[in-house]
Amino acid sequence: MTGGGWRPQRRSVLAGGGALALSGLVKPFAWAAGRSGLHGLSVFGALKYPADFRHFDYVSGDARKGGRMNFSPPDWSYNQSTQTFNTLNSFVLKGDAPPRMELTFDTLMARASDEPDAVYGLVAESVDVSDDANVFTFHLRKEARFHDGSPLSAADVAFALRLLKDKGHPTITQPMEPMVSATASDEATVVVTLSGKQNRFTILTIATLPILSKAYYSDHPFDSSSLEPPLASGAYKVGDLSAGRFIEYRRVADYWGKELPVNVGQTNFDAIRIDFFQERQTEFEAFKKGEITFREEATSAIWANGYDFPAFNEGKVKKNESFPEEKRPAMYGMFFNTRRDKFADPRTRQGVALAFDFEWSNRNLFFDSYIRLASYFEHSDFKAVAPPSAAEVALLDPFRDQLPAEVFGEPYMPPKTDGSGRDRAVLRRAQELLLAAGWRQSGSRMVDKAGTPLTIEFLIDAQVFEKVLSPYQDNLRAIGVSGSIRQVDPAQYQARLNDFDFDIVLAAFNLSATPIEGPPLFFGSKAADTPGSYNLAGIKEPAVDAALARLPAVASRDELIAITRVIDRVLRARHYWVPGWYLADHRIAMWDIFSWPPTKPAYAFEPEITWWFDADKARAIGYTG
Repeated sequence: MTGGGWRPQRRSVLAGGGALALSGLVKPFAWAAGRSGLHGLSVFGALKYPADFRHFDYVSGDARKGGRMNFSPPDWSYNQSTQTFNTLNSFVLKGDAPPRMELTFDTLMARASDEPDAVYGLVAESVDVSDDANVFTFHLRKEARFHDGSPLSAADVAFALRLLKDKGHPTITQPMEPMVSATASDEATVVVTLSGKQNRFTILTIATLPILSKAYYSDHPFDSSSLEPPLASGAYKVGDLSAGRFIEYRRVADYWGKELPVNVGQTNFDAIRIDFFQERQTEFEAFKKGEITFREEATSAIWANGYDFPAFNEGKVKKNESFPEEKRPAMYGMFFNTRRDKFADPRTRQGVALAFDFEWSNRNLFFDSYIRLASYFEHSDFKAVAPPSAAEVALLDPFRDQLPAEVFGEPYMPPKTDGSGRDRAVLRRAQELLLAAGWRQSGSRMVDKAGTPLTIEFLIDAQVFEKVLSPYQDNLRAIGVSGSIRQVDPAQYQARLNDFDFDIVLAAFNLSATPIEGPPLFFGSKAADTPGSYNLAGIKEPAVDAALARLPAVASRDELIAITRVIDRVLRARHYWVPGWYLADHRIAMWDIFSWPPTKPAYAFEPEITWWFDADKARAIGYTG
């Protein structure tokens, strides 16, 4: 997930006429089929960097090593949390792990952040692709080593892939389903065989999964919670830690892969420290004191009025909004749990959503800093616009009788209120929708046929969200709906999300810049029944499932656009969420002790990886932390 402001931080997816030609499977990586010695892979075949590239364009090859960054991560994945941790096992469903454990592990290949869907060799020096594009043979660098000096072999890679597929976090195991086998044909050769039912992103996901030590995990249960640092091979290893309070990652000075092109100019800090806070104000106080040196500001009120403290006024702390958001689909909103009968009717969900007055909130709480989003693929070409194209209609037509008519027109947009906080016309429409859904007015309350009132509990893990939810509660009360806010501790919050034990939850997600693999995890019927999945709303839409089934066969970006726009149209018309808001640029606050490359990559923002400690700046402001 990832973050932005009055919102949870994020967990780090055809125009023109004519029907899509999807009658037969298009072989993923057909462009590479039968080729050997490839230094990189991409979804549609175009690689920016040649085999002899020195480093990525968005890093500085002369970046200095040293110093430290103490930061609050704005994004995380798997079972990670920024509020607490009780395990260092980051790749399973169980427990709460600290963000950035992935920095301690190597992978077969590494993603390029200035390309939408390309990976280049890290542990794997090259890869061969079979004629049918179902078998990928990775040739490993013989110099690869674990932190204890033992060789990283093909047996470790094959073991790791099989273990992750069998016992990994659901967001790992689901994309790995097409993997039939992973075997070591010799010490430096791994053969990954896919079923033929994979999508174009499957092998990229497999190639960027953590490589686990077979020796270590043969003696340590992989799916247990443990605070023992696992044996790994990456650029960092776990240093000091205190469970639930802080963790420090220490750069490995003799890291075997530091001179590889995919690593040059990156992982520059000697230490990366993460402190854990359950409330944002406490975190901000730590930042003001210099205990945290970098943060992405998530609260508009603090960004507007909170930067009035000695270190900022003396120029030691800087604010920066020159880093644009990534060109990746993003969604943020309040998700209805449709596994609960009271949210089964889309009209109920739409009525409840209409009671949220974004315009009032943006002016009175957000300092007019946000833009309302409408799409599940915001910030991208995959967002549905205008009436559907002929290609989209071809996908929608088989389900015409099951879909609301508006799916075939302009995509749904949340109405703009008068900003009063109590737009009577909008609230009247909300009540009409509830009545049409079968609720009836009983005094001041909406009740069902049995007389049970419509109540909604908003599940949160931080008090800051109460300020935006309280006015929403007032509007819900005005239409006869009783809303309550339930704040729970981080461990309970994650457990309830894993079990889908909530009415409405706030969440923010980013999809890949080429969203082939992610959408089934968020919108597929299978994911709706998988504990710990990202399908928080419990979406089960035949038209969406049919569109998702086309993803493995997608042969071009235009086809992918048509498929994702179909998904977007259906979901927007079905009202599975209360659409949230977004920023055009990152809001960065930092102590003036860092430098960074001149170019930010389009598809990622990773200061802890590409920035460096600037000793001259630190001396200039007297920073000694």
